[in-house]
Amino acid sequence: MDSTDWGSFSYAFGPVMAFVAVAILVLLLRWTFSHGRSVVERRPRRGGSDEYGLLEVVSKPANFIEAEVQRRTLVDAGIRATLAPTTEGPRVMVFPKEAALARQILEKR
Repeated sequence: MDSTDWGSFSYAFGPVMAFVAVAILVLLLRWTFSHGRSVVERRPRRGGSDEYGLLEVVSKPANFIEAEVQRRTLVDAGIRATLAPTTEGPRVMVFPKEAALARQILEKR
């Protein structure tokens, strides 16, 4: 006698397992793409330059290319800098304790 003999229910095992697998996938996909509880990253919302917590604006460049050049200049000088796409345009931001030094470095450039 074979140890996998399930009697008259063995014909239903394959379809039941396929249904269970599809049901699990459906539940996972519904959870992943549902609104409000998604694990998929949301598109960032642009805010005003005063909505970035402790960061302080040190430069208001005209475009993102100029802003990235300024940010890289500050990073190369050892200052942690962020390029923020605000509603007023791109802004280069740093922490307040490094703001004065960052402004001096950008003025020399």
